[in-house]
This record gives sequence, structure tokens and C-alpha cells, in this order.
Amino acid sequence: MKKHRCGWCEGDALYEAYHDKEWGVPVYDDDTLFEFLTLETFQAGLSWITVLRKRENFRAAFDNFDYKKIANYQQTKIDALLQDTGIIRNKLKVNATVTNAQALIKVQEEFGSFSNYIWGFVDGKPIKNSVNNYKEAPGNTPLSDTISKDLKKRGFKFVGSTVVYAHMQATGMVNDHEVDCFRYQEV
Repeated sequence: MKKHRCGWCEGDALYEAYHDKEWGVPVYDDDTLFEFLTLETFQAGLSWITVLRKRENFRAAFDNFDYKKIANYQQTKIDALLQDTGIIRNKLKVNATVTNAQALIKVQEEFGSFSNYIWGFVDGKPIKNSVNNYKEAPGNTPLSDTISKDLKKRGFKFVGSTVVYAHMQATGMVNDHEVDCFRYQEV
């Protein structure tokens, strides 16, 4: 019997694997949270599948999303990234990644970890929504508005409310799997 999945991922093996193994699973480690935040910033204005197909290239280009290294990138490294055809070569987004790595480290100093900070907005527990069709899921919420404003206040870039909400979905802060999706109860 075929498992029912959220409609947005069906028909593409990479999308289905991402949906089945990662999307909506609560993430509490700073390394993975930073990876998703970086990918979400690059996704702004594009489709997620575009970013997902380049994910391994991003990992290679950005030192496996090591935010401590990225925070210290010099202009020569940034210039090299802007020539890398394996990633999305957007100067503002590349620079934002460096800025976000620096901001994340400051958040860690204040809260002990980025995870403590970001999960603090939901008291450390995922919000479980009841989405019947993925098209009904919101693009942003009052909570993502609040988080976005706070991130921007702390120096983060490319973290508008829609990017933040996508990050919340990807990292399991909110469960927006369709209620009849096999992953809805699992995550």
C-alpha cells in the first residue's frame, strides 16, 4: 500500500526523501539549524526544490555550514563563492550568510545556544497544526512575524516572516504535514 504524503513533494524522488526523512522533524542542534536557515535565505524568491538540488554544492562551498568558519570569511572567499556555479550566486545572500553566522554566535553567547533562543519562541515544543491540504498552510503567521523582527533586531539578514515560517516548518517548530500524511503523527 502506498503511503500518503503531503502533496507538495509527490513525484520527485529528492523531494519525497527530504519530506520523508527531514521536513518537520524537530531540530535542536545549532549546526543543522544554521544549515536550514542558510538554505531558507537562499530559497527566498525561488522554489525549495531549486535549493534542495544544490544542497550538496552549498555544503561544499560553505565548509559544511560551519558557522564559526563562515563568520570569519574574508572578501576573497566571498568572491570565490560568487563565482561558484554550483550554488545560487546572489551577492546579498552570500553576504547575509556571513552576517548571519556572526549574529548566530552572538545569540549563542546570550542564550547558550541558537537552539535555546529559537525554540524559546514555542516553549521548546512543536506547534501541531491541522492542515488538510498543503495549500492551506500559511506562508507566515503572527509568530513568524515576531521571530523575524527579533532576528533582524539581532543583525540577521534575509529573515523575513515567510523565510522564518519556512524555517519553522523545516526544523519542526511547527508541524504542517497534512493530517492524513504518514509523517503527521510520526513527527
